[in-house]
Amino acid sequence: MTRTRPHLSLTLSFAALAFAAGSGPALAQQGTVNAICSTDLSWCELAAKEFTRATGIKVLQSHKGTGEAAAQLRAEAANPKTDIWWGGTGDPFLQAADVGLLEPYRPAYINDLSTWSVRQYAMTQNMVGGFYTSAIGFGFNTELVKKKKLPEPKCWADLIKPEYKGDIEISHPVTSGTAYTILAGLVQLMGEEAAFDYMKKLHKNITTYTRSGQAQAPNVAKGEVALGVSFIFGFEGWRLKKYPVQTVAPCEGTSYEIGGIALIKGARNKDTAKRYYDWLMSPEGQAIGAKADSLQVPANKTFKADPRIPSLDNVKLIKYDFEKFGKAAERKRLLERWTKEVESQPR
Repeated sequence: MTRTRPHLSLTLSFAALAFAAGSGPALAQQGTVNAICSTDLSWCELAAKEFTRATGIKVLQSHKGTGEAAAQLRAEAANPKTDIWWGGTGDPFLQAADVGLLEPYRPAYINDLSTWSVRQYAMTQNMVGGFYTSAIGFGFNTELVKKKKLPEPKCWADLIKPEYKGDIEISHPVTSGTAYTILAGLVQLMGEEAAFDYMKKLHKNITTYTRSGQAQAPNVAKGEVALGVSFIFGFEGWRLKKYPVQTVAPCEGTSYEIGGIALIKGARNKDTAKRYYDWLMSPEGQAIGAKADSLQVPANKTFKADPRIPSLDNVKLIKYDFEKFGKAAERKRLLERWTKEVESQPR
């Protein structure tokens, strides 16, 4: 991929951010921004702290899964209390754009972002930017798998084998964008009828559907469950901390996310929201993820990313149709079918 030299204005704007960061606590309070963050809590908290230190702007930020965040934005649409929403799986962002909850914004530094990030802007009339990317896979606790004499999973087909009954954890697609990415990915990989047949069989082996897709990695690492299905980077973070975790990209192929970032339509603090947005997309803001041990592939390509971030080179990615499965109506239809045909079944 050809690298594009930053425009002079971009260089100056990032230089200004660096100067502000150096000023630190000496900066006077410069306003407030109300945010929802849907990525790993450690990234959310460190980003808010560092942005405030750099700019003096106070960040009032809640941490919610993307499904919950989107529901909140719909509920407060007539009187928005949120200025910016960032991090977490991109499909709920696309659905929020589809129903008019987001504000268009095309940043001046668009050429410093990876192609997959820029594509999200084009697809949503600049209402959603691509913040990072990562792939769905499995993580399993090597000690627990050995103790229970379970085979190490390699493929989606393995997870429906009877020996895994009660040993698999996944998130709930109504509240978790991660789980919706899994559901939509299986539909695209297998075809809808075959995917729902598969999910009914998988349901019998699930011990818990968590509200958030961020729960699987720590639960697997700490031995609370043998196997989890979520984004590979989450499990990798615990493996690098020397926990007994191994990761697998499904042999048949898998879905992936493009994490979102967006300004909220009718936001009360538009100027500070844009400053937070631009800082989060800058090399300084993008590097916060790895500093917080959240190892997604960053959108900004103008800096050297942390070498611990897992490569997608050997992952068989499906051709994920973000436009179709990012539509609110399609999400509603699939979730209603999942609730009726899968969740309702006994385990």
